[in-house]
Amino acid sequence: TSTMVLTVLLLVLLAGLAGSSPPPEPVVCARGTADCTVSNAFGSFLDRTVCRAANATFPRTEKELVAAVAAASAAKRKVKVATKHSHSFPKLACPGGSDGTIISTERLNRVVSVDAAAKGLALPHSPYWSGLTIGGLLATGAHGSSLWGKGGAVHEYVVGMRIVTPAPASQGFAVVRELCADHPDLNAAKVSLGVLGVVSQVTLALQPMFKRSVTFVTRDDSDMAEKAARWGDLHEFGDMAWLPQLRKVIYREDDRVAIKTVGDGLNDHLGFRSNPTAPLISGRVTMELLEKNINAIARCKAANATVSLFETVAYGFTNNGSMFTGYPVVGFQHQIQASGACLGSQEDALLTSCAWDPRIRGTFFYTNGYSIALSRVPAFIADMQQLRDRSPLSFCGIDASVGMLLRYVKASSAYLGKPEDSIDFDISYYRSYSKGEPNPHYDVLDELQQMALHKYSAIPHWGKNRNFAFEGTMAKHPKADKFLEVKQRYDPDGIFSSEWSDQVLGINGSPAIFEKHCAIEGMCICSDDSHCAPEEGYYCLPGKVYTDARVCSFQPAF
Repeated sequence: TSTMVLTVLLLVLLAGLAGSSPPPEPVVCARGTADCTVSNAFGSFLDRTVCRAANATFPRTEKELVAAVAAASAAKRKVKVATKHSHSFPKLACPGGSDGTIISTERLNRVVSVDAAAKGLALPHSPYWSGLTIGGLLATGAHGSSLWGKGGAVHEYVVGMRIVTPAPASQGFAVVRELCADHPDLNAAKVSLGVLGVVSQVTLALQPMFKRSVTFVTRDDSDMAEKAARWGDLHEFGDMAWLPQLRKVIYREDDRVAIKTVGDGLNDHLGFRSNPTAPLISGRVTMELLEKNINAIARCKAANATVSLFETVAYGFTNNGSMFTGYPVVGFQHQIQASGACLGSQEDALLTSCAWDPRIRGTFFYTNGYSIALSRVPAFIADMQQLRDRSPLSFCGIDASVGMLLRYVKASSAYLGKPEDSIDFDISYYRSYSKGEPNPHYDVLDELQQMALHKYSAIPHWGKNRNFAFEGTMAKHPKADKFLEVKQRYDPDGIFSSEWSDQVLGINGSPAIFEKHCAIEGMCICSDDSHCAPEEGYYCLPGKVYTDARVCSFQPAF
């Protein structure tokens, strides 16, 4: 019932405790540093396969890192880098097969020259989630939201990098390449998917510490297309969150203010706090029941309750580190930009945890992210709203995640960055624990993504998509050939490449996997009913608005 759902939500979302079991390590070895597996923070890559490797190394210094790369290079053994947190959905960290090597950067965590906040300095932008390493976020082109200055992508503030790559025997099988700000290869290395080598050091251009003033305002979505085109120009750190079924938009008014402005606010986002494990499990069970309810009415009531709760507690923002007393929330940059309270806590035997910790079978979800050039955004939003009008109850899953997040991304100097000023559309939604289990609402979500990718030439986020989204993506990067030229020079034997990265980079094969139920899993775009689940009433049919889309739609038996 809606009462039970709301009770679960209150227990889960308001109980953010100081203690929590930290997330599990992504790299686990059965025998010392041999016979290893690597996963992501959610416990499953997109194809649900287990990623194995013959061994793992955990270098603490650049010298040890060079030795690890040299050993793999000499043996022509595949290598992939795994970060401490491993929050990418695709198989970026999987070397492929079972005889490769995983290099974990968990212990390469030293600040070489300056602690920014302690020295009165700040990185002007980062993603909103703090559970990312500098190497990981650069590899995937992660970003915040801004069109001002150099924009919201962290890689635009990289002014130097040291990267360890394979080398011939005459050079000891590994070399350290130092890339300064004007080195042309830096434009390849600062968004690299990890296929060039291992980043050992990054130098970032910082700014004097500053404060920000944040206010969230909710309005109806009737003029969303018009506002989206100019909101990024009005607010330096502005973004938008669309609640399609509620027909509302949450506008974030977020601007830099003078350092002397009164306020010691904190971004302690509600969804990133630690939570009691028992209600997380109960909440997931309830969600599974709601997702299978084809009429979606109870599902929408639960989503509305979630949105109301987040709005009431200011999404986790506080004015003084503990309480929200009203807008605006003013605070220092490093306290406002990102959050992730459930990460750095002490072990408590899983009494509490991050909501997505795979050991508790709590929340489990997909995230799609794709960027559309600003000039095409109004038309895309109009199409999205038309699809919403055709099937409003199917959009409650987006509302349940407190909306589709729209962030502004400036055109990038990186070869695999965004070629135009864009808006990044991020959608998180329910994922089944059972492979191939259909969902009555996925047809509209798949139609949205196919519409974005094919009608509006969207560029997929490297760390946030299912397989079919990466088909043909390199053709959308005008400087892709320059990136591939650097890759060939740095790693001619493909030591740091895998079957997955070769497919995504258009080198060999396709990232799409065609098999039974592949469209249900996001591994393909259906072209045959068997790619859906015809035995359960799901068939491959055209989209409702974007009719060139092919989606798995439920057709009730009569």
